[in-house]
Amino acid sequence: MKAILLLALLFFTACQEKQAPQKSNTLTIYTYDAFAADWGPAPKIKKIFEKEHNCTLHFVAASSSIGALRKIQIEGGNNKADILLGIDTATAEIAKETGLFAYHDSDLSKLDLPIAYHDKIFVPFDYSYFAFVYDSEKLKNPPTSFEDLANMPEDFKIVIQDPRSSTPGLGLLLWVKEVYGDRASAYWKKLSPHILTITKGWSEAYGLFLKGEADMALSYTTSPAYHIIDENKTNYKSANFTEGHYAQIEVAGMLKSSKNKPLAKAFLHFLMSEEFAKIIPTANWAYSVVKTDTLPKAFDTLSIPKKVFLQSGAEVEKSRKALIDEWLEAIKK
Repeated sequence: MKAILLLALLFFTACQEKQAPQKSNTLTIYTYDAFAADWGPAPKIKKIFEKEHNCTLHFVAASSSIGALRKIQIEGGNNKADILLGIDTATAEIAKETGLFAYHDSDLSKLDLPIAYHDKIFVPFDYSYFAFVYDSEKLKNPPTSFEDLANMPEDFKIVIQDPRSSTPGLGLLLWVKEVYGDRASAYWKKLSPHILTITKGWSEAYGLFLKGEADMALSYTTSPAYHIIDENKTNYKSANFTEGHYAQIEVAGMLKSSKNKPLAKAFLHFLMSEEFAKIIPTANWAYSVVKTDTLPKAFDTLSIPKKVFLQSGAEVEKSRKALIDEWLEAIKK
């Protein structure tokens, strides 16, 4: 009887081993909708990285990078994501405070950014500057300052993003605060009648602008490059504000709960490769964080701010809630 039981046990164990699933070589990346879209960087990145590492990249898109971060916060220690990609330095501190992210081992010495960057958790992958984009065929005399923007005719409308769910939305609050300081609330009250709507994320806002619903949209100085290169249109431009512009550096980080950390680290290394640098300018319509000789000529026509603002994530986190509360009170109708 014991022999029969032993044989049965050995047979059951062999079957279990045979049926056990193989270790997944899939890397799951939470990001924002524009990055994961068919026209975004994700498909090109997927093709190159999967071939180099014999793996599968699975992009999960939220309406914004802050939305992707909130998904990670909700999942907590049971995260399905290996990588969070697309938050910026202004929101990275929120992610750090969750305690869910691991240290990276990427070499940051090759970075080519407008400011120095050092961080043990998040790796940068692109940057640009916030700006209001307009159609020069419809708007002959665009505003060249925040004051001009607030003093436009009564029927002049802009679309912006919600700072609670969108990094550009938060960036605009920080930009206005840098320019106006204690007078920021008064400025928002003055600007408020020109705000057509406040969207959850960038894609929705820019889409409304392109449909002609608004005269300007909060976007980036690099946004016109898309229209020049992909549509052969030169009428879309970014307004150059005399006060200066706020910068955005987008970053990515690895989850502690990742079950494939070697592959996740390889992906973070890839973000600062020459191959990745070639993709970003004409897929995410931003500057790559490392030098590349293949930057399209259309980028030579773009406006580059003479004065740039950028606070550290720690500084932003200290004032973020107060800034949002001040903004909400000021735009209340």
